[in-house]
Amino acid sequence: MGILSGNPQDEPMYYGEVFSTWNFVLMSNKAVAEAQVLLNHAGDSDLKKLLNEAIELGQSEAEQVSKLLRENGVAVAPSAPVPPKVELNDIPVGARFMDPDISMSASEKLAAGLVAASSIMGQSIREDIAMMFGQFHTSKAALGAKFLKLSKEKGWIIPPPLHHSSKED
Repeated sequence: MGILSGNPQDEPMYYGEVFSTWNFVLMSNKAVAEAQVLLNHAGDSDLKKLLNEAIELGQSEAEQVSKLLRENGVAVAPSAPVPPKVELNDIPVGARFMDPDISMSASEKLAAGLVAASSIMGQSIREDIAMMFGQFHTSKAALGAKFLKLSKEKGWIIPPPLHHSSKED
């Protein structure tokens, strides 16, 4: 029986897993704080729902990974401070983020989270960590699809030049 052939939760994390998961918590906390700021600027109710979903997802993931780190004797990354809640009309018009930009920023954070989750899955030697980040990847992809659908429905998406096959012309 090899050193890493028992219950994965009894196996030690290796340095790559420690660093990547610690960094994931740090970035998740930052993404949550940024989504909370964007929520202050959002006017569209559907966008607000998705931002709240992104905040809940980020908080849940950060807590799960923080628990993993604590169980393995690793200090947890610091949390970002919770920004104060602000009424949209209290933000001067020239200082507001517009809903299309908010949707794009949230989508960008989800895309970065997908890459991070995939990287951690690929480098993990503990099955439980790989599976955890596989679940995170799936959740982020599903939420990203919701943001994409919303952006298309609202006319917020700016498509690149579209390719039309010469067969269709």
